Amino acid sequence: MPLSEARKRANAKYNQKAYDRIEVKVKKGRKEEIREFAESQGESINAFINRAIAEAMGEAERKQAVKQRRRSDISVELL
Repeated sequence: MPLSEARKRANAKYNQKAYDRIEVKVKKGRKEEIREFAESQGESINAFINRAIAEAMGEAERKQAVKQRRRSDISVELL
């Protein structure tokens, strides 16, 4: 079912408030290579780029530590 115009406007308003946009320029043909690679990893181009940035900035390790800490907190609460 296609989105209504009201839903499209609501989505655009939320996205403008919640996200920053970054334009990435790549050589002709490279976008297709990136898309194919991302899909082979089960990701969209956006998810792939965001993961690559997080890994390069060391955020992946920090997020993993937080997840592990949350799991241990949940385990303690369940006991």
